[in-house]
Amino acid sequence: MINLATHKDTWCKWRGICLSFIISYLSFSPQGVYAQYNIDRLIMVGRSALYYEDYVLSIQYFNQAINAKPYLYEPWFFRGVAKYYLDDYVGAESDCSEAIKLNPYVVNLYELRGLTRIQQQKYKEAISDYTQALHYAPDNQNLWHNRVLCRIHDKDYAQAHLELDSMLMRWTKYARGYSMKAEVYMQEKDTASAVTALDKSLEIDPYDGVIWGERAVISLARNEWKESEGYLDKAIHLLPKQANNYINRALARYNQNNLRGAMADYDAALDFDPNNFLGHYNRGLLRAQVGDDNRAITDFDFVLKLEPDNLMARYNRATLLDKTGNLRGAIDDYTKVIDQYPNFWTGLQSRANCYRRLGMTKQADADEFRVYKAQLYKHLYGTQPRLSKKQMRKRSDDDLEKYNQIVVADEQEMEHEYKSEYRGRVQNRKVDIDFLPMFALSLQHMESDIRSNRFFDRQVDSYNQQRGVRHLFISNAQTSLDESQTKAFFAYIDTLSVRIADHQTSILKSQTSSLYFRRAIAYAEIQNHEGAIDDLTTYLQTDSTSTLALWQRAICQHRVNMFNASQGTDVSMKTANVVGDLTDALKLSPQNPYLYYNRGIVYALRKDYARATDDFSRAIELDPSLAEAYYNRGLTRIYAGQQTDGINDLSKAGELGLYTAYSIIKKYRK
Repeated sequence: MINLATHKDTWCKWRGICLSFIISYLSFSPQGVYAQYNIDRLIMVGRSALYYEDYVLSIQYFNQAINAKPYLYEPWFFRGVAKYYLDDYVGAESDCSEAIKLNPYVVNLYELRGLTRIQQQKYKEAISDYTQALHYAPDNQNLWHNRVLCRIHDKDYAQAHLELDSMLMRWTKYARGYSMKAEVYMQEKDTASAVTALDKSLEIDPYDGVIWGERAVISLARNEWKESEGYLDKAIHLLPKQANNYINRALARYNQNNLRGAMADYDAALDFDPNNFLGHYNRGLLRAQVGDDNRAITDFDFVLKLEPDNLMARYNRATLLDKTGNLRGAIDDYTKVIDQYPNFWTGLQSRANCYRRLGMTKQADADEFRVYKAQLYKHLYGTQPRLSKKQMRKRSDDDLEKYNQIVVADEQEMEHEYKSEYRGRVQNRKVDIDFLPMFALSLQHMESDIRSNRFFDRQVDSYNQQRGVRHLFISNAQTSLDESQTKAFFAYIDTLSVRIADHQTSILKSQTSSLYFRRAIAYAEIQNHEGAIDDLTTYLQTDSTSTLALWQRAICQHRVNMFNASQGTDVSMKTANVVGDLTDALKLSPQNPYLYYNRGIVYALRKDYARATDDFSRAIELDPSLAEAYYNRGLTRIYAGQQTDGINDLSKAGELGLYTAYSIIKKYRK
């Protein structure tokens, strides 16, 4: 069984299983190919596809396993995992339910089904799952944690208190337990007790950015702007990519007249969450306040793309368009607001002014007459008070008189962090920043974001000149297959397998080796790397000087190693095989920059930074436009302590179009 970890933890180690998978075609007939699958290996292929985030492909493998042996719970469970990652929570719940029918004693099944139900806001059903899981694993802290959060969502505060008391008796140093206790107190409007609980949580774990953010929320609710800014400083230091912390700190800074600091925080929040409503809306207000009208309009343009019916944003944009001389645009926006609020006299007066400046006297007179009539009956709409720039409104408050007030969320809720491995990237490898992937041979042409021309190698080009072969491409993109692509590759493999069988029983046997090479490339496309390795080994027995076969076998073995390492297997011997194949390929093709680049990655992952740097440098000599080599050499040098040289390399990678390098530069310069 698998213990679920937090979303920050690594993809946990599946016990007792080694990666040994291949789809074996054992018998053939003129009517078609009949594949005899080893179900255990088939499931492992699917799990490998899960690891490489190829969820649609993994579902295809699990479908085959279910069709062959529907009484096994594992393929149902793993297919549920794939569906969960694809946000198909209903399908994932259904698969987990089927797996539970087949084996009701596996904790993981209840855990995953609980998560799928949480995503559907079926909190009572999720509580039932966690309760059943705790029957089998009473010491699983994550199960207790998630069940309490479900209680909070379900507003069962009394039971949440009881369960938290039990948790804190069992785990006295569990900081998150106290922070959840604080949330329950907040829901019960007991702010003083919430502060005490959070202070206890921070005393136990002062390095949890989430808890500092929660402490700041309470200070914001109390209008303690300076204190909340201090708490958010700590939260941002520990969680520098959490957009909501920047939004909250901007609010604290705004209320201390630190407009420059507030603007910087909104900028940072939108770097990490470009679609953040509050970030764009409030930054637009600040820009308007300091006279940066055109950029303020850009922010309100974005807000209106997110929420076309947001009249507050539309009126703000109308006033800005009015100021910048786009009178017709301003009239359009004023009109949409007035259509919804016919008695919004300020809007009518503003629209009348626009009409008059355009020479549209009749329309201007009509609007002004409506305002004049309203002034005779002032008691119908009252006065429009002058607004203090420090006033704020809730997001749901649609009083147009508050159009120029900073917006805050309706509820400053503490963020719920469910304990689960099923969050974020599947593998979540424990590295500071990943190296870019190896260059491999592929049957798919994938457009590069940074190169207008295709990656070129003479031997690949020579192979593509052969008659009747599917063209090979060089790519380091790792993309998932959709259902139609998956079916097409399976059909292609079937066709090659039939031809291999026919050639082995005919005078064409001498032509079989090239078919093994082509099938190996196709196997790699569907994540069957063991099958690809076997075919490439067979091919190399016939042509031991094939650079392409050595190249691709190294790639497939590297991918197998990465998956096995994530399961806790020692892959040092197999890593030596990867280096061996790449070294042999380089002896045959010493002018190939991709081989040096690939070997550099292997050395870098082994922390042999000197050799890695040498190989990346050689790749750059052979292809000075290879941005990926600059990027990986930059990371290698930084990890080796050569920060200045590393940043220079990353700068060059960014110059060549690999713009993600700039965020790394920013991190290491700090």
